[in-house]
Amino acid sequence: MTKTLLGKLAPERVKSLDIERPPQDLIEGFKALGDATGIVSDVMDNLGIIGTLPGSLLKPTIAGATIVGPALTLRNTVMSGHPTDNAKAYRNGMAEIEAHNIAETGDVLVIEGVPGLSNMGGISAQVAKRQGEIGAIVSGGVRDLAHSRRVGFPVWATEVSPITGKWRIETIEINGPVQIEGIRVNPGDVVVADDTGVCFIPRERAREVLELSRKRAAAEDARCEAIDRGVPIRDLPSAT
Repeated sequence: MTKTLLGKLAPERVKSLDIERPPQDLIEGFKALGDATGIVSDVMDNLGIIGTLPGSLLKPTIAGATIVGPALTLRNTVMSGHPTDNAKAYRNGMAEIEAHNIAETGDVLVIEGVPGLSNMGGISAQVAKRQGEIGAIVSGGVRDLAHSRRVGFPVWATEVSPITGKWRIETIEINGPVQIEGIRVNPGDVVVADDTGVCFIPRERAREVLELSRKRAAAEDARCEAIDRGVPIRDLPSAT
C-alpha cells in the first residue's frame, strides 16, 4: 500500500513513512509472557539496557490492558503565540493525524509531548483504534478518558488535563527519536506496557531480551508451582 501525507505537517518533518518493524513472531513471543514488564525490566537490568518506566509515572487509562508492539514516534513542542490569538485564527498545530494516517496494525503511538496540556484526545484515540494502533504512550497530558475507554484504546500518560493542545502545541516531527521521561525511543523499538509500567526495548536487542525473558518466566512459573504444592520455603527453587 502506497502511503501519502495529508498535508498537516511539512513532508521533511516526517522522517519515514514506513518504519522498520520487528518480526511478528517476536511480538507474539513478548505477548505470550503475559503481564511481562516486571520480567522484561529485570532482564534489561541484567543486560544493562535502560528502558523501563513505572506505572506510577506513565499511568494506564484502562486497568488490565497489556500491549506489545513497535513504536510509531511523534514529537510535540509548545506553539508560539498566545492560545487565545491562535484559537481566534484557528491555528491548530497538532498533527498526530499524520501519524495515524501512516500507522499499521499493531503499532503503538509514542508521543514526546507537552506537560499540562492534552497531547491526545478521544477522537484521536478513536481514529488510532480504527487504524489498527493498539495503544499510546504519552509523556505529557491526555484527555477524554471516557471516550478512549469506550472505544477500547489504552493510553499510558504522565498527566491528564482537559486543556486542549490545539492552540498551544505544535507537532514538529514524526518517526524520529523521542525522549520519554529521559529514555530515548526510536521508531520500531518494541513497547511492552501493562498495569505495572512500560518497557521500551531497542529493536536490535529485542530478540536477546525475549529469549532471556522466556527463561526467567519459566523459572518463575516453576517457583510458583512449587509454592502451590506446599514445598517448604527452604526447598523452593532459587530466584533467577
